[in-house]
Amino acid sequence: MQPKLVPWIACIAAACSMHLEASAQPALFPPVSELPARAELPDPLVCLDGTRIETKRQWVKVRRPELKALFAHYMYGPLPAVSARPTSALKASYPDFLGGKATLKLVEISFADPAAPRLDLMVIVPNARRGRVPVFVAMNFCGNHALTHDPRVPLTRGWLYRSCAGCVDGRATETARGSQAADWDLAQIIDRGYALASFCSTDVDSDRAEVSDGIYAWLAKRDGDAAPPEPANRGTISAWAWGFHRCVDSLVRDRDLDPKRIAAVGHSRNGKTALLAAALDDRIGLAIPHQAGCGGTAPSRGKIGESVKQINDRFAHWFNAAFKQFNEQPERLPFDQHCLVALMAPRPVLLSNAIEDQWANPSGQFDVLRAAAPVYRLLDAGGLESGTMPETGRLSAGKLGYSIRPGKHSMTRDDWRIFLDFADAHWRA
Repeated sequence: MQPKLVPWIACIAAACSMHLEASAQPALFPPVSELPARAELPDPLVCLDGTRIETKRQWVKVRRPELKALFAHYMYGPLPAVSARPTSALKASYPDFLGGKATLKLVEISFADPAAPRLDLMVIVPNARRGRVPVFVAMNFCGNHALTHDPRVPLTRGWLYRSCAGCVDGRATETARGSQAADWDLAQIIDRGYALASFCSTDVDSDRAEVSDGIYAWLAKRDGDAAPPEPANRGTISAWAWGFHRCVDSLVRDRDLDPKRIAAVGHSRNGKTALLAAALDDRIGLAIPHQAGCGGTAPSRGKIGESVKQINDRFAHWFNAAFKQFNEQPERLPFDQHCLVALMAPRPVLLSNAIEDQWANPSGQFDVLRAAAPVYRLLDAGGLESGTMPETGRLSAGKLGYSIRPGKHSMTRDDWRIFLDFADAHWRA
């Protein structure tokens, strides 16, 4: 005899059975106090009402929409509600970039409302190419100008971190040019036959709890609200993911780029964003969240490194208010980060790490891949190459990829080599 369902479970069961997207029914989700506590990572193939997913169709029509809605409701908040379509304008094109190896394109993504955010997208395309090339799209947090010494790249307009070299009072100066060039290694990317597209996080929303000066400030003004959402309920990572999607809008129309081979890549908080953006947009064919840690690629239930409470205390504006309710009880989350990875299926995902970066919980990230693997198997999409963590310096290049190197929390030339090798394994084979 089936146990009697409490009202919210009964409602969600009905929604699942009718193949309704859970995102259309956010009020159906229970309060955190009524969510069951489970120490282990939840089964990604079991719905909130206990229904087991056994077919590809059930995954696509029932569980995948439910997971997207759960992440929006309990963790990241929804993507910004912008129905207007942006325009993408090529402002300049220079075919002599990197000594003639590449063409530098400067693109502005904007809306009809001049008060709306404008995204400066820098696109670098190899000149030695036959047909359309694959492209990495990445968000940076010190400005496009920091990736290259080329003076033709405009200085970023918005606020920047104090840690960004050459920035004075939160603004870029000419001395900031090329300050992160070693981290991005544009020549290696171009020599390997890939393009790079990059935009700055501050174009979407500056990374400050006390100030909202981007997409949310614009939406508040548009809707007649007195102020943007409170920091604890802002969901800045969702805003940045929205920025990724607007860049993809532009990239799929660029005739030099292959719209079927767009990879989202990011380091640390940018890696959290890259994974969320890719999980929610099937146009992104591959994701590389590098050292993304808690709130990204490490389990929220993890006992190593940063905890849910620690990340919410330090970066309240990254997530929504509901996520704060899990500070002392992450075991009540009805999902964990393996479910976000599973939303990528059947597309490739690489979790890359460093031995000394235990704050990002490298071993827990491998557990995340193992827990996502059943979804990949259900979709006949491959999965992990090995049941155990690969040795240091070796890339495990299955659909669920993993690598760990010596060193600390950083993005280096060697990391880009691994990123390119992983993309080659899936797009050049």
